[in-house]
Amino acid sequence: MENNETPAWEPPPPPEKITPAEQPEMSEVSTLLNIFMEPGRTFEDLRKKPRFILGLVLIAVLASISVFALYQKVGEVGVRRAVNEQLDRSPQTANMPADQRDGVMAINMTIQKWMPLIVLVIVVISIFLIGLFYFLGAKAFGGNGGYLHALSVVVYSWIPPAVVGFVANLIVLVLKSADEIDLTAAQRGLVQANPSLLVDGKTQPVLAAILSTFDLFMIWGWILAAIGLRITNKLSSGSAWAIVIIFALVGVLFRVIGAFFS
Repeated sequence: MENNETPAWEPPPPPEKITPAEQPEMSEVSTLLNIFMEPGRTFEDLRKKPRFILGLVLIAVLASISVFALYQKVGEVGVRRAVNEQLDRSPQTANMPADQRDGVMAINMTIQKWMPLIVLVIVVISIFLIGLFYFLGAKAFGGNGGYLHALSVVVYSWIPPAVVGFVANLIVLVLKSADEIDLTAAQRGLVQANPSLLVDGKTQPVLAAILSTFDLFMIWGWILAAIGLRITNKLSSGSAWAIVIIFALVGVLFRVIGAFFS
């Protein structure tokens, strides 16, 4: 016998609960200040909403001002002296005829005038490239952050060393005589917080390049980068440090190659 009873009415299932997106607690200006005092909390905020523009501008401008101030301090005479020393050290240019040497000098002097702008462009490009490296590295280790997260980590791991280094270099630049400044070495910073101070960078450039890796400012930046990668990509500390160390070793390799050929 067929059952013709109408099934009891059942209420429809409730709509899926939508989790609202996490909202950042800090403004971009606040993150610039808090990265010095509360890096973990700052990167937590950057995980919710990555931002980097203000920090990128700050780093690029500080680098450009540093180079401009350095060249203003040593003057054209100091720049010519540094270029002549570089030409004398190179086997390809040491015995160059006078007219060719004058041409090379003129080109170098023109480049030096534009060096603050060149440095600004190099810094911006470097940050975007390192951000790409961090992004790919984080993905390889199972991170869930995007490229903008990686870019934020690069920028905010650079800000404290860049600001403190800028202030320290500016103080040394004011107190030091122009005749005492080696322009070639000073382009890497007047304050060298690493063991390369113990060797002559002109006679042992490769060793100096290796020792310069153990710089307090660089190590500070690496620590911040590892914290940032761990938080923004939800990685383990080991994975975050592996990415930072691999990048550091690549940087050492390029510095050593550059020192060898120079």
